[in-house]
Amino acid sequence: MRKITNEELHRPSVEAFAAMQKMPVVVVLDNVRSMQNVGAFFRTGDAFAIEKIYLCGITATPPARDIHKTALGAEMTVEWAYAPMTRTVVEQLQAEGYRVLAIEQVEGAVMLDCFEVEAGVKYALVFGNEVEGVAQEVVDLVDGSIEIPQVGTKHSINVSVSGGVVLWEFFKQSKE
Repeated sequence: MRKITNEELHRPSVEAFAAMQKMPVVVVLDNVRSMQNVGAFFRTGDAFAIEKIYLCGITATPPARDIHKTALGAEMTVEWAYAPMTRTVVEQLQAEGYRVLAIEQVEGAVMLDCFEVEAGVKYALVFGNEVEGVAQEVVDLVDGSIEIPQVGTKHSINVSVSGGVVLWEFFKQSKE
């Protein structure tokens, strides 16, 4: 077995990536405080070709050294926008026909392993603050919630790791 070279990976150029069809998913970051977590979302968003990332509230925006350090340039390939209030973005996305889902442990949440991505539906996934999660005022607005099943003692996963888990599941199901 040998490692594959970068040339053999056939990575698209920035221009080709911009023109390619995206998975019909946007990510909304609700007051995510760590720039490394923000950068990780950009990198994961690039890997799975999501449409866009909305950075809300206290969430840092590019250009920022600590975002770039984790994103490795994906902050320049994944479209993004900043909004001071998450609720405004949620309402806007709902008006645009997105099904908005909080990734959160709430009453009535669907476990990720039971969730079925529907063809033809555009999704917006809201990820919350590292300590407080998705704000209750935002949870009150969303169309539903997804919870990642866990069996450990913490019942807590880093927000950017949660992003990778959930986006992989959406990507995987969109390819089936």
